[in-house]
Amino acid sequence: MGFSYFPHTDEDIREMLKKIGAGSLDDLYSDVPEEFIFKGEFDLPEPMSEMEVRRKFSGMAGRNRSLTVFCGCGAYDHYSPAVIQYLISRSEFQTAYTPYQAEVSQGTLRYIFEYQSMITMLTGLDCSNASMYDGATAAAEAMMMALACTKKKSRVLLSSTLLPQVLEVVGTYARYHGIDIGHVQMSDGVTSLEDLQRQLAADDVAGVLVPSLNRYGIIENLEGFADAVHAHKGLLMTYSDPSALAVIRTPGEWGADIACGDCQSLGMPLSAGGPYAGYLACRQDYVRKMPGRIVGETVDRDGRRSYVLTLQAREQHIRREKATSNICSNQSLMALYATIYLSLLGRDGLRQVNALSYGGAHYLYDRLLSTGLFSPVFDKPFLKEFVLDTVIPAERLQQHLCDNGFFAALATDDGHVSFCVTEKRTREEIDSLVDCISNMA
Repeated sequence: MGFSYFPHTDEDIREMLKKIGAGSLDDLYSDVPEEFIFKGEFDLPEPMSEMEVRRKFSGMAGRNRSLTVFCGCGAYDHYSPAVIQYLISRSEFQTAYTPYQAEVSQGTLRYIFEYQSMITMLTGLDCSNASMYDGATAAAEAMMMALACTKKKSRVLLSSTLLPQVLEVVGTYARYHGIDIGHVQMSDGVTSLEDLQRQLAADDVAGVLVPSLNRYGIIENLEGFADAVHAHKGLLMTYSDPSALAVIRTPGEWGADIACGDCQSLGMPLSAGGPYAGYLACRQDYVRKMPGRIVGETVDRDGRRSYVLTLQAREQHIRREKATSNICSNQSLMALYATIYLSLLGRDGLRQVNALSYGGAHYLYDRLLSTGLFSPVFDKPFLKEFVLDTVIPAERLQQHLCDNGFFAALATDDGHVSFCVTEKRTREEIDSLVDCISNMA
């Protein structure tokens, strides 16, 4: 075949094809309809030197536009300390995949243990796994946990104020598992406790998933939710931004049984949708129904601290029919990213991130209202994200801002526009954004 880096010789390939009864490599694609097989020539450039390749890709990258981000909706432009990229690029971390041989994977097991410890501190719950693909799939796994823990219950309730992508992914999981999904209505921008109590009366609800910071950026008051759900023998699950948990009440303080969310807000750069890492935490009572890996601390025969894979309730380690999930990857590199980020910032640093974000968001909120082009939607507390109504068509507003170097005013599916401010945004950038909008009038 002439490919320098393919390890198989022509003789190897002939033997493999003979073994499976195929005459050629093309026979492997015999089930592919003819119209889908590409028969032309690939439009590839001539071979280049390393210097030419670098120049080529630099030119392509130069066509990208870098916008100042004032949007959130589950993906936040928080600052990422430069040292993180250096540390996770070290070979012992970057090449680590799965600790199948736990006894020789002590470095990987240690940072997974530290990641779990930090997640339990943030959530106020007993146990954490490491980890899920992203926040939305973590929410779906939380739903599956609730059903496994409550046995005869068949229904899961989702708050209508959850992020749209979370609702969609959980809905997809539910559809193909035959799970009955209900939605708790919104009242003045937050989850309606009254509607929740009404739906719980049927006594068929395994779990209820509600946000701590919702799709409108509002900090939800979950007082009474745990009592209502527990009275009907269901589990309360919260979807929480882990960065915000440094300054708002934790899932544990609300009486939640399971917490989930996306670790992207822990300094992970915005990068065309990934990579992210989802977290999943729970009370001790439910740990055996948690998917993914859980690392525990112990001592070896010489009394030295060491780490082990404590629970692996997935199909690669136990009988398929008893597995809690088919999750196989633990987003280990991004769990390490979150661990280093939290280690660097500490409690005070994470609180400062939120204080700066809060101050900037409220400054932008007041300035936008002062233009006369915007009006409030909800009179509720928010941290770094909010929605407004505007007299300017949302599509026109967003395009104008984009043309002037801003990614902002994301249209919601119910007709509002959303803004977000993190600690990266300066007072000058906020003023420039408002001036840009005012010039449209």
